[in-house]
Amino acid sequence: MRVAILDYQAGNLTSVQRALAHLGQDAQVTARPDEVARADRVIFPGVGAAGSCMANLRAAGLDQALREVIAAGRPLLCICVGMQLLFDSSEEDGGVACLGLLPGAVRRFRPADPTIKVPHMGWNPVTLRDPLAAGIAPDSPFYFVHSYYCDPGPGVEVIATSVHGQEFCAGVRRGNLAAFQFHPEKSGAVGLKLLANFLA
Repeated sequence: MRVAILDYQAGNLTSVQRALAHLGQDAQVTARPDEVARADRVIFPGVGAAGSCMANLRAAGLDQALREVIAAGRPLLCICVGMQLLFDSSEEDGGVACLGLLPGAVRRFRPADPTIKVPHMGWNPVTLRDPLAAGIAPDSPFYFVHSYYCDPGPGVEVIATSVHGQEFCAGVRRGNLAAFQFHPEKSGAVGLKLLANFLA
């Protein structure tokens, strides 16, 4: 099976590659749209700012490659910034037009309680409802690093939620596309189980 990890100069790509290797799956980190197009499964991970990430995606032609993956019905897993960039826009960097593959916006946490820290970093229980959750105990903790959260529009199925001063969307699905705000590659055994479910 050919697995492609999108390389758009964002952080954390090699962590995803190492997690897959731990599961016995080779994966190619690639910035080439043609290699993405040939893959059986595609992972769109990342750590970074929306503005520079979108610029890098467009410059490499990976925005169009993602559209082709979705249109072809091939499994696509999006992680952290990879999830946020799917939506119409982000409040980050003064406002960024994103891929528009899903309706909705990405908003900054603005907690009324000053003890709620932003960015949100650390382990949080996640309510997860999806076939990718098979074999994962309810409310298992996953690892988060983010200052922004996704606010999906109509027609987007929310498959995961968590709480950081407010309940927020931690995962969505539309057809062959599944996306999560947390980092499965940094979430120990439960994260590896989710990745194994995606590969299966």
